[in-house]
Amino acid sequence: MSSKRIGLTGNIGSGKSTVARLLLEKGASLIDSDQLSRAASQDPNVLETIAKKLGSDLIENGQLRRDKTAALVFNNPEALKTLNGIIHPWVRRETEQQARELEKQAVPPQIILFDIPLLYENGLEGTVDAVIVVNSPLELRIERVKKRSHLSEADIRARDKAQLPLEEKARRADFVICNDKGLDYLQRQVNDVWQKLTAPSA
Repeated sequence: MSSKRIGLTGNIGSGKSTVARLLLEKGASLIDSDQLSRAASQDPNVLETIAKKLGSDLIENGQLRRDKTAALVFNNPEALKTLNGIIHPWVRRETEQQARELEKQAVPPQIILFDIPLLYENGLEGTVDAVIVVNSPLELRIERVKKRSHLSEADIRARDKAQLPLEEKARRADFVICNDKGLDYLQRQVNDVWQKLTAPSA
């Protein structure tokens, strides 16, 4: 059986990482675009382009100043578009390379999971066989993010607003997993989605 490419997305605080972990436990392989974005931001050619297009003050000692970059792009749609135009092509090339390596294995994984926060925003739904959206109410997502990071509520709301509304993502999705009632409820939904994805007729 050939591998299926499954997109996993949601908005800030929705719980994609937890769903990804549960799917990994079921046997999926994961390609994490956030990790690849961090790797991209360490590439000297990428850093040079960022400095040239967005300002050399964003680079210090050969490293991207993430706090300063975030402060710039989340209040400036044009700057965000410029940054994405630098980072995303690098990430897409690496994503495809990793996916092909997985598919060439002697026993390819049934499911290759692509964790892509901006999947719909970047029109990538056509690159996968199906999309899972992790859904959760905004107020709950805000509380989650505040507990795990230094971001203020205003920062969290700004980041959420920079993405396509979660309700719209859920409407477009092939599968919606609701992350608002605890781990047991979440696990049951993941099990159900996994069964559907791996069924012989799927």
